[in-house]
Amino acid sequence: MAALLFDLDGTLIDSMPHHHEAWVAWHARRARPLDADAFFRATAGRTNAEILAEMFPGEAADTITAMADEKEGLYRAIAATRLALVPGARAFMEAARAAGLPLAVCTASTPENMALAFVRFPIDRWADTVVSPADGLRGKPHPDLFLEAARRLGVPAGECLVFEDAPLGIEAARRAGMRAVALTTTLPTTAFDGYPNLVARAPDFTSLDLDALTKAIAHA
Repeated sequence: MAALLFDLDGTLIDSMPHHHEAWVAWHARRARPLDADAFFRATAGRTNAEILAEMFPGEAADTITAMADEKEGLYRAIAATRLALVPGARAFMEAARAAGLPLAVCTASTPENMALAFVRFPIDRWADTVVSPADGLRGKPHPDLFLEAARRLGVPAGECLVFEDAPLGIEAARRAGMRAVALTTTLPTTAFDGYPNLVARAPDFTSLDLDALTKAIAHA
């Protein structure tokens, strides 16, 4: 039986524009130049600690934490009133649950950001488990989040289908031995060229056929 593993930001919730706005504001406060598109491609799916440690090599851990907290505070101030679900996300997850499929959310989001999302939308109740770096796991493109979700669900990695909006997430799925669907909610479809584990690309969940996807995984 196939299991479905969902990224959160940009996949289930339309949060990436808000993260983008927060990062732009965070960089502006420091008068740091920012190529927003390149920054997203390089960082989406990674933890703040990983991103900032690379931006500020040798910086003290408490300073990295403070900078990360500042950025996430900016994000939550924006998202608190503007966060929305990606079109079709709820119906797709509810249909998967009704079909008896194991479901997981696999996200690099912080506990505070997840709490905000789960207050607005009961995503954590639609899924069987939520996996994040708060569990002591590395962010994407490392496969840790997806492999831990498969372990918790009791499903072999090869029977898991990942839904992602970022190339680093598709790469993490590849490293985990999982096939993936790319949601082009944030990047154009060409951003996902060259990934051998990709089975579909879609602008949102409304155009995805749950039965066809799960049958493809089961018979692969």
